[in-house]
Amino acid sequence: MTEHIKEFIKQEFYYFHKHPELSYKEFETTKRLKADLEKAGIKIENNNLKTGLIATIGHGKRVVALRADIDALKITENTDLEYKSVNEGIMHACGHDSHASAVLGAALLLKDAEDSLNGTVRIIFQPAEEAPGGARDIINAGGLNDVESIFGIHSAPIFEVGTLGIAKGPTCAAVEKFKIVLKGKGTHAAHPELGVDPLLAASQFVGAVQSIVSRNITPGDPAVVSVTRLDAGTSWNIIPDSVELEGTIRTYSKEARSIAKTTFERMLKGTALSFGVTADLTWVVEVPATDNDANLSEFATKVAKDLNFDVQQSPKSMGGEDFSLYQEKVKGLFIQFGTGHGAPNHNPSFKVDPKAIYPTSVYLSELIKRYLEQR
Repeated sequence: MTEHIKEFIKQEFYYFHKHPELSYKEFETTKRLKADLEKAGIKIENNNLKTGLIATIGHGKRVVALRADIDALKITENTDLEYKSVNEGIMHACGHDSHASAVLGAALLLKDAEDSLNGTVRIIFQPAEEAPGGARDIINAGGLNDVESIFGIHSAPIFEVGTLGIAKGPTCAAVEKFKIVLKGKGTHAAHPELGVDPLLAASQFVGAVQSIVSRNITPGDPAVVSVTRLDAGTSWNIIPDSVELEGTIRTYSKEARSIAKTTFERMLKGTALSFGVTADLTWVVEVPATDNDANLSEFATKVAKDLNFDVQQSPKSMGGEDFSLYQEKVKGLFIQFGTGHGAPNHNPSFKVDPKAIYPTSVYLSELIKRYLEQR
């Protein structure tokens, strides 16, 4: 039976990779996963999710959750894979296809062992991690109701197959995405005194916010402030009415996150006042840092070593992960699994070695079973 599951999830991985779907558009992926689970006799929970799903295995008051994300990215694939993406301009460049396949395999293995489970397993296939924020939809749909702990996984091209990255505490940064509109008064470029120049204000602001990290946050507490888009003007001889800016703030500690956002807002207000423009700030995305539970980390490490995995310390990343939204509610552990050294995540040449998937399924199923056996 296990050999059947191994081959089955490999073929499902090929399908998911070949048919990637963007955040909140994972309709066929959801349909496929639902059919796979129902065929195995796994119960699909009724909820209001448009994409993604929640399923249940086992019985009992103790509830543990296992989560995979399922969305892809707006990237044109540049690989020689036979199963490369057929959806133009869309690619599973972050490995969510392997996440879904590995958790699907774990679900099938847990279903086979359902009669011996000492509790309930909630299987979560989450939409829109790349949006990010699909975790909120799962939470609002009741995905964490009665859950005491949750485990999640992520592909890691920094590790060879057979290696797991496990760490205590923060491993991915908090993410803030901002959008700013500075409004002034347009005029001829030859007569700037007749207008209010929002582009000049924007230029000063972009330079000023670079001091947030260097002069406001304790050295050694990782933080990044990046303005990544500035959109202004229609002609070389016109001072525009308005300017749009977008970018991101990344932090680890709650203190650094608070300082960075407060200082950012203060600088924006001061810049607007100094240059006579109005400033409209929107925090488009607000996701906290992942924060791995120490006890879960130690437990997961022991299980991994018992199964002869090589266990390494997960490196910290300034990248974000909305698994952290679950960790705000319950204890959680985010685990990296080695997919073979290669191109990084979010790269057109990113690949996952299919050999990494089934061992990860076995590990996850054993992790869940042993967790439920604990008193």
